[in-house]
Amino acid sequence: MSLTELNATLVQIITKKSELTGLAYDDTRYDDVEEELHDLEDAFNETYGDFLEEVLEAAHRKLRSDSDVLLPTSYLPNAVKTEEIGSKEGVWIDSEEYAGKKAHLVLVPNPPRLLVTVGKERREVWKLDLHHAH
Repeated sequence: MSLTELNATLVQIITKKSELTGLAYDDTRYDDVEEELHDLEDAFNETYGDFLEEVLEAAHRKLRSDSDVLLPTSYLPNAVKTEEIGSKEGVWIDSEEYAGKKAHLVLVPNPPRLLVTVGKERREVWKLDLHHAH
């Protein structure tokens, strides 16, 4: 697996997702952009899904969460820059580690990693190990 390709694909999907979020439903480009986004997400899940689902399962275990693991693209935010990611982006998880708090797991690029967000707090729970990426 190429770290560069995985990261570039993450950036491409998040950028497309952000573009779609900025369009009104009645915009003539909305359906085309939405279809492009779905095609990118399908290809991403096909290419990286098995690997990332294992990563997500490990993160859920680490956070002592019994929430279901969803498709990797479900965890993507609406912004590429980490500082622009809202606290409710990604996937809400029920975590014993954050009992009584709203925790979200989000897959971000630059480098590819998983963050858990609780309010304004962000913590990295996984980062792609350069030594294991091919």
